[in-house]
Amino acid sequence: MAEELALLVADVFEAAGLLRRMGEGVAAAEGQTQARWQLLSVVSEEPLTVARAARRLGIARQGVQRVANDLVREDLAGFRPNPDHRGSPLLTLTPLGHATLERITTRASAIHEVLTADIAAADISAARSLLHRVIDEVRRYEEQAPAD
Repeated sequence: MAEELALLVADVFEAAGLLRRMGEGVAAAEGQTQARWQLLSVVSEEPLTVARAARRLGIARQGVQRVANDLVREDLAGFRPNPDHRGSPLLTLTPLGHATLERITTRASAIHEVLTADIAAADISAARSLLHRVIDEVRRYEEQAPAD
């Protein structure tokens, strides 16, 4: 079973690399990068601090801060006061940011339709279910593993 999981992990990394490369192309068509697209997307749901956005994306806060600053410079996002923490403003999308995200998302959706034309929805659902189980197990392991 461990060997099968190792092969699955390799497949997930390969798929992630291919999808990331494709995502860069989708974002580039709108003058953006995959990193900017991801941050636009995560703060479109609700305004977040840079630290919270970084946790949601699973990446370093410093990298998210650089991307956030770029989005603000381009008027795609802005910082607003955080009533819960004066020193950590909330990043929120501007109308231009929402429009840019919508165009990127529309492009991505069209590509997803092509990619999934010959894949049953049940197969995608089953794959997602399995990946969620693996994610849960990894998180459980991390919580129980002794610190080095």
